[in-house]
Amino acid sequence: MNFPPRPWRRVPLLNVWADDLTQAELMDRLDAEGGLVFTVNPDHRWHLQHDAAFVAAYRSADFVTVDSHYVMAALRWQGQGVREKVTGSDFVPAYCQRHAANPAVRIFLLGAAPGVAEQARQRINARAGREIVVGALGPSMRFAEDAAETDAAIAQVRASGATALFLGLGAPRQEIWLARHRHRLPGVRVLVGVGATLDYEAGAVARAPMWMRRLGLEWAYRVLSEPRRYGRRYLRNSRFLWWMAQARAGQYRDPFPGIGPAPAVPAAPVPVTDRSGDPR
Repeated sequence: MNFPPRPWRRVPLLNVWADDLTQAELMDRLDAEGGLVFTVNPDHRWHLQHDAAFVAAYRSADFVTVDSHYVMAALRWQGQGVREKVTGSDFVPAYCQRHAANPAVRIFLLGAAPGVAEQARQRINARAGREIVVGALGPSMRFAEDAAETDAAIAQVRASGATALFLGLGAPRQEIWLARHRHRLPGVRVLVGVGATLDYEAGAVARAPMWMRRLGLEWAYRVLSEPRRYGRRYLRNSRFLWWMAQARAGQYRDPFPGIGPAPAVPAAPVPVTDRSGDPR
């Protein structure tokens, strides 16, 4: 596929790409220019073969990182690996720590079950020693498809003055929502789909022990912890290996070759205020 060139190396990954940036380099880029970040894993790879809207969202991203030891290994097998795995669950605490003393960075947490984002906000702020997270909202299950609830959430994010939005709805809903609505959030420079990270930050769900993460076995911990939720998903996602084998043999065919970036929803008008703060 053809994808937009960047000053850094981009690696083809079936019908999208992966950016060869370390976590530190990614944060440097985001500090300088902002952007929309997705973290690709085998579950995303499955949706990218079946969901045109998800493909369009991915092709709108400014940065795509690798969020899986198995995607890392598959890329190395193809001879085009990236240097570092960058997961949402590692990125969020690192980004908060990096900007703990930077008042110009203000974060909004959107997603997870009701009350979880707020608990994550309190825990992150306690670690940072300031109100780095300026807002939190756990929307309803119909949020991504409900125009009125989306409008209310966008108004709340804008009113908070946030410069970064971490959205945890799970794939493909969070990526599609961010790609479609990012331009309605002109003050938000950094937008990241973070999946279950808000649950981890809230302490509502435990991550795998560090030794399992280092060995690439976090998936096994998830299956053992919630077999009904993750077992079928990981079995389905094993098809990723077949698609990568096809790509290596030159036999892979993009199911959505004509899909371009997701069209943005036009930004809602921002009220103009005079110096007293009253709308004009």
